[in-house]
Amino acid sequence: MLTNLYIENIAVIEKTSIDFGKGLNVLTGETGAGKSIIIDSINAVLGSRTSRELIRNGCENAFVSAEFSDPCEPAVKLLEEYGFEPEDGVVILQREFNVSGKGKCRINGRPTTAAALKAIGTYLINIHGQHESYELMSPELHINYIDKLGELSGELEAYREVYKKYRSLRSELDKAKLDEAERERKIDLLSYQVTELENADLYAGEYEELIEQRNMIENKEKIANALNEVREFLNGGEDSDGAIQSLESACSSMSDITDVLTDADGIYQRLQNAAYELEDCYNEVLSMSEAADSEVENIEEIEDRIDLIHRLGRKYGTTIEEMLEFLEKARKELKFLQKYEENREALAENCKKAFDEASSLAEELSKKRRSTAEKFSAEVKKEMAFLDMPNVELVVRQDKCQLNSAGCDDIEILISTNPGEDPKPVAKIASGGELSRMMLAIKNVLADKDDIDTLIFDEVDTGISGSASQKVGLKLKEVSKNRQVLCVTHQAQIAALADEHFKIAKRVIDGKTFTGVTTLDHEGRRDELARIIGGVEITKATLDYAEEMLNQKI
Repeated sequence: MLTNLYIENIAVIEKTSIDFGKGLNVLTGETGAGKSIIIDSINAVLGSRTSRELIRNGCENAFVSAEFSDPCEPAVKLLEEYGFEPEDGVVILQREFNVSGKGKCRINGRPTTAAALKAIGTYLINIHGQHESYELMSPELHINYIDKLGELSGELEAYREVYKKYRSLRSELDKAKLDEAERERKIDLLSYQVTELENADLYAGEYEELIEQRNMIENKEKIANALNEVREFLNGGEDSDGAIQSLESACSSMSDITDVLTDADGIYQRLQNAAYELEDCYNEVLSMSEAADSEVENIEEIEDRIDLIHRLGRKYGTTIEEMLEFLEKARKELKFLQKYEENREALAENCKKAFDEASSLAEELSKKRRSTAEKFSAEVKKEMAFLDMPNVELVVRQDKCQLNSAGCDDIEILISTNPGEDPKPVAKIASGGELSRMMLAIKNVLADKDDIDTLIFDEVDTGISGSASQKVGLKLKEVSKNRQVLCVTHQAQIAALADEHFKIAKRVIDGKTFTGVTTLDHEGRRDELARIIGGVEITKATLDYAEEMLNQKI
């Protein structure tokens, strides 16, 4: 549930904080007061694309914060996938953006991305506004309503796995369909490439070894001199003792006093260990010297090998690892082409099996959609009849189509709003008000299928009035019994049913516009309802009627 929304420097809102409650939360205000800004701010904090035009004039930054309590299980799971978790049952989404186009996103104070906000926000809030009308007028999206009502996500996911496998095999089969001449050309090319790489006998890490060998040969004298000096420093020369002899002498002297000086034994042990370490170093240096002396100085062979790797790299990959990967793929493709008929037949058989399996799953899905579509039509019609559309006729047209990611169904909702007329596509029939009521009816039918705790209806009363508004309000009230509902409205009949009522108003101070949000008490609600009903002139009769609306029993 959305418990708090804080907005700073968004359009005409300088700063405002709104504490939403359970049930039906209504926002009202005069046209242009800034009601849409509230929705824009919520969209922004839910990860939608923002624009610098949203930032208040004269300001560099804008900020929105939304606090949610007790998020649903799918939201918690997704939060965990992104590395977050609710703190004491609370999730706080925050977004800051500036005029330069840069921004910051946070979840519970930790940095995240706008994509993460959007993904998680999908499970926190469902906004139904003007875009929802576009969804109703987009036939390709109607199938989603049926799948949601029928709770067919599991079946759809199972189908998509098999369909994905079929598409992959189909793609391989299409690539395998070569004519004989092209196949021979590919075999010749691949044979040459495989032979060239196999003859090169490359191995991972070889290039680095060659570079090291070349460096050793080019710097052999420098290396020998340095190693000889180190050996002399450690083991001494004809006229001097080395570090090892000096350290052994120190050990002997310290050993003489270990029985009379308590701390001497510890130092003696450390000196002895250092002597052993130096002897190990000396032996390793000696081995390095012998290896350097025995190194064959065939710089030309090394340079030729490095040059070969460079030449092959221009054709097969920038690193030996990439060249070896290319070789493995080329071997597989060559083997496939050399056994073309046998492999193609096996591939075709596997492709057919996958197609048959996908078709079977799609058919099962289609049957379930058909029975669900009947239930969908009946329930939505019932809801729309309550919303003052008793003569509406609703049909879900379901035609077969080629397999695609959604199955084998072409689904579209058809509607007739007048008796005697055949149902036609929604986009050709429904008015703005009818679309609003249809949207509310569908959402009410699907309400129990969503885990989302907060629904937002942005001006769902568009194009309706009178008893239709009253019934829309009653339906919103009904939905709000099981979840939180936020509604932006111009209708007094809807506003009167609110559990929480917020008034959005703007004022001009020193030539600047400021919009504020006020939580209304009973008297404030009465005055606001009277304003909506009566317009400019508010009479006692209007106030009395507003009071009567507030006191109605539902």
